[in-house]
Amino acid sequence: MTHLKSFLNHLYTAHTPAAVRFRYALIVFDLFTISYFIAITPFPKTDTTQTITTCISLLILFDFVARFWIAEDRKQHALRVYVWADAVVLAALFLDPITGVDLSFLRILRGLRLGHSHHLLQDLRAASSVFRRREETIVAAVNLFVFVFVTSSGVYTFFGKIGSGVSGYIDAIYFTVTTLTTTGYGDLTPTTPAGKLVSVVIMVVGVALFVHLARSIVMPLKVRLTCQACGLNRHDADAVRCKHCGEVIHIKNAGDR
Repeated sequence: MTHLKSFLNHLYTAHTPAAVRFRYALIVFDLFTISYFIAITPFPKTDTTQTITTCISLLILFDFVARFWIAEDRKQHALRVYVWADAVVLAALFLDPITGVDLSFLRILRGLRLGHSHHLLQDLRAASSVFRRREETIVAAVNLFVFVFVTSSGVYTFFGKIGSGVSGYIDAIYFTVTTLTTTGYGDLTPTTPAGKLVSVVIMVVGVALFVHLARSIVMPLKVRLTCQACGLNRHDADAVRCKHCGEVIHIKNAGDR
């Protein structure tokens, strides 16, 4: 068991080519599962989709358990956003067939891993200068994307005024986006207390996420570099001193080795 734990720890945390390739494979798996969960939402369940979902569930469970097993501080690990998201996803995957309650919309929370996994972010920072420059914008876009599709899938599942099939799912996305942006064309409106409360949540949370994304786009680019004196880890791209404490910092440009 010790050798297995050491091997898994190497795959999940090391910077060797094999370990990095493994984590990139996990990114591909995450993208596939998110796309799959979104794609099957408007369609009836079949034996084929149920088999694929079961296989995905077991792989997610293995990944979830492996990360907990190798974590140095399991309490701190348990407090991370993507760990909570994975726990909700697993609950939705395994409780859905048992309870008969359609919780499939919660599966899309898997997307939060793309913006909050510590080792994934480290790999992307090391591999892509574009990601380093636009990290905050990309993470904000991922958060907004996940919120829109989780909410749209929930609206599609629980609110009868939305139609069925692909056209009904598009109606649910349309309702979510028009509510989030406070456009409110009036052609799809909530009539029940539950629907109105959901609309309030969409507006409050959605607008906050949208504003955060817009802010990250229009504000000056920040570079991630921890100041050795005060710990500030965001600086202007052309900064030579830390804004907080005045310590000299050394930000590498694109041509530095």
